[in-house]
Amino acid sequence: MDLSNNSLTGKIPLKNECELSALRFLLLWSNRLVGRVPRALSKSTNLTWLDLESNMLTGELPSEIVRKMPKLQFLYLSYNDFVSHDGNTNLEPFFASLVNSSDLQELELAGNNLRGEIPPIIGNLSTNFVQIHLDENLLYGSIPPHISNLVNLTLLNLSSNLLNGTIPLELCRMGKLERVYLSNNSLSGEIPAALANISHLGLLDLSKNKLTGPIPDSFANLSQLRRLLLYENQLSGTIPPSLGQCVNLEILDLSRNKISGIIPSEVAGLKSLKLYLNLSSNHLHGPLPLELSKMDMVLAIDLSSNNLSGSIPPQLGSCIALEHLNLSGNVLEGLLPATIGQLPYLKELDVSSNQLSGNIPQSLEASPTLKHLNFSFNKFSGNTSNKGAFSSLTIDSFQGNEGLCGEIKGMPNCRRKHAHHSLVLPVLLSLFATTLLCIFAYPLALRSKFKRQMEKFNRGDLEDEDNKTKDLKHPRISYRHLIEATGGFSASSLIGSGQFGHVYKGVLQDNTRIAVKVLDTKTAGEISGSFKRECQVLKRAKHRNLIKIITICSKPDFKALVLPLMSNGSLERHLYPSHGLNTGLDLIQLVSICNDVAEGVAYLHHYSPVRVVHCDLKPSNILLDEDMTALVTDFGIARLIKGADDSNPTDDSVSFSSTDGLLCGSVGYIAPEYGMGKRASTQGDVYSFGVLLLEIITGRRPTDVLFHEGSSLHGWIKSHYPDKLKPIVDKTVLRFAPSGMPVYYNKIWSDVILELIELGLICTQNNPSTRPSMLEVANEMGSLKQYLSSPPPLLIDEAYPKASA
Repeated sequence: MDLSNNSLTGKIPLKNECELSALRFLLLWSNRLVGRVPRALSKSTNLTWLDLESNMLTGELPSEIVRKMPKLQFLYLSYNDFVSHDGNTNLEPFFASLVNSSDLQELELAGNNLRGEIPPIIGNLSTNFVQIHLDENLLYGSIPPHISNLVNLTLLNLSSNLLNGTIPLELCRMGKLERVYLSNNSLSGEIPAALANISHLGLLDLSKNKLTGPIPDSFANLSQLRRLLLYENQLSGTIPPSLGQCVNLEILDLSRNKISGIIPSEVAGLKSLKLYLNLSSNHLHGPLPLELSKMDMVLAIDLSSNNLSGSIPPQLGSCIALEHLNLSGNVLEGLLPATIGQLPYLKELDVSSNQLSGNIPQSLEASPTLKHLNFSFNKFSGNTSNKGAFSSLTIDSFQGNEGLCGEIKGMPNCRRKHAHHSLVLPVLLSLFATTLLCIFAYPLALRSKFKRQMEKFNRGDLEDEDNKTKDLKHPRISYRHLIEATGGFSASSLIGSGQFGHVYKGVLQDNTRIAVKVLDTKTAGEISGSFKRECQVLKRAKHRNLIKIITICSKPDFKALVLPLMSNGSLERHLYPSHGLNTGLDLIQLVSICNDVAEGVAYLHHYSPVRVVHCDLKPSNILLDEDMTALVTDFGIARLIKGADDSNPTDDSVSFSSTDGLLCGSVGYIAPEYGMGKRASTQGDVYSFGVLLLEIITGRRPTDVLFHEGSSLHGWIKSHYPDKLKPIVDKTVLRFAPSGMPVYYNKIWSDVILELIELGLICTQNNPSTRPSMLEVANEMGSLKQYLSSPPPLLIDEAYPKASA
């Protein structure tokens, strides 16, 4: 029984006389249920899955009820108002009630009002345990070393409690741990160096404790580590250079400690950092390492409130993905490099409370992305305007710089210079313009000649139109056959329309179901050459996730592509079903579909005999066959309508995009660089795929009215990342159960969703060079698909008992 994720109220209506002895799955999570867990549920002795998370249930933890469920595998009681036994002081009775549940794999008690110590009996629980969530409670005392008996545990979350004492060394023997959350407690002592023995560890969060001593040098052995969060402790010593060997590290936060020494060049050069580096509020000294420029994917760098000295290296301008840079509260001197203002996506810059001098670079004023600036308490001088990025700034951003003057309100006016000085700039500009004209006139003339030669190719003058069908070697289907198949292209056969024409469904004489894309007759006469080229692409690009062409039908006044008809329609139809049509897809299906799309587009980009840029990835251009396999369609259609300039191909192969020189794609899915006149590229498809991922997870179109005020789907999700994502995830993603199986436990799904959101955010970065390739995206999607497609074996046994096979 799955009634989860609704708005159900009242108590759980289970009378004492009810005996649901055959019940195996009861999922009531995310409702508004109140009261106690009914005692009659103890009669459901075959229950394997009980999920009551995110309700308003009260009373003591249901120890006597779960004690009679020996087959229990998954127990979720998080985010209710449960208390422990003996006046909310004793957790031992509850954990004792689970000892006989030998198949138990996951336990979630987070977000209740539970008090008491974690009892040693936790070590007697099932060795099949893989996840334990006891976070956001009022647990006190030390972490019992007996927990190390749970040798198969992959996730341990004890964060946001009142735990004290040291991190037990026994924890370091749990070799399968992948994520450890011990943050926001009162843990003390040093970080055990033996934690480096947990070879699969990918996330370690020890932040907001009272830990002392150095960061272990042995962390270099954690080759899978992606996030290391040690902020708000009392750590001392230096930053180990060996951390530079953690080549998969994406987040490093050591802020608000007592760490001293220099920033090691090995750590500064971690190219893997994609999200942020935070070393603020420590005792670091020395210069800013030049190796910081190697972080070309990092979004935020915070080195504030240290004793860093020297100048700001101009090479920081190589951190092209950087959005937030905070160097305040140091003793930096010299000029502020103009390259900082040229960072294309920089939104926030704080260099206050240093000893910087000279003029504030005009490149900062001209930056189209900067929103927050702070130059206060330095030694800047010169004229400051109130235009561009400075137009919204107040005197607070400039105070403490006695040499500054200008148009900012509250700032002293600058003295006028002699009139003849004002003639220098116009003269220089005139000379510069004349030089540019001479430099570019000759290449432009050559380009014009080359373009005229290419126009013949674009018109199809290189080959005879009458040989189209013969060259493509597809089965012949005449115009008369298409009329018969579609009922004369009747209105009842029309299944879609677009800028290129209309799509009709039909059935051939051999009962083959087809979709006929008929090009608009107003443009058909103008697209002969490009039509043939696009058909050749369809013929050569053969992949299970690309739509296959059956044939073409080409006459002087009629042109059509004949394609197989996909029985399950488009992804758009499933994401946004019409009224009364329930076609919701579960997470496993959505990940599988996205994996299919990624593989198909990766083939077009990397393996196709003719490299193709799709230019218009969106849900309506993804079709689903009878097995729900996704096929990418409609690549190159825009070329058929508008033509293209394929001059200057990128390599020796016939490599081209379908809409070079045009604004390629559909609103909301178009890569931002296309709006600035850039040529269509494979990175534009990666951007569109990222938008598709974010749309699927949130259930919001990129053209939603929410994003009409200067925001975007990427920006909206990023503003909720990473701590406020749960409310924006589309509930229908979790609502529908996989075919033939109950819904997966939501914690695993939330982990997968987080990975999908991060992948979507990385794919939709404004800078094309920081986006992954489609091949990398396909590999990541393949891993997620495999992860979701491998449910616990015990669960499958319970869902499909041999007796009912």
